[in-house]
Amino acid sequence: MVNDRGHRVLIVDDKRTIADTLDLIFSASGYETRAAYSAEQALEIMLEWLPDLAIVDVVLPVMNGIDLAILLTAQYPACRLLLLSGQSLTADLLAEAETKGYKFEVLAKPVHPTEILERALNLLVDNQSKKA
Repeated sequence: MVNDRGHRVLIVDDKRTIADTLDLIFSASGYETRAAYSAEQALEIMLEWLPDLAIVDVVLPVMNGIDLAILLTAQYPACRLLLLSGQSLTADLLAEAETKGYKFEVLAKPVHPTEILERALNLLVDNQSKKA
């Protein structure tokens, strides 16, 4: 499934191998990509490069992925979000976010490249149809 729309994807994961692998998968599928290894680095990137989609690991050091997603939703409402997690702690963080009025889709790690590309494209296409 190749992206022909020039979408930008920011990948945020503190595990460099995961972030770099997802970066390669998305760039090979035609996306313009950037990888960040912390929430703080992701926020720095977003000051100069606005993605259409951010793929964020839930369990990050310092600022967790849910808090980053809430911040991105508030500051960059056009950016779609897809969260990833391989941790049981995620359910508690998601429940806390829901009490604040935020609901996020979370894919369980490990996720097959075809599935994450499909979910990403669905989010981006859905977002484009809402803009039209």
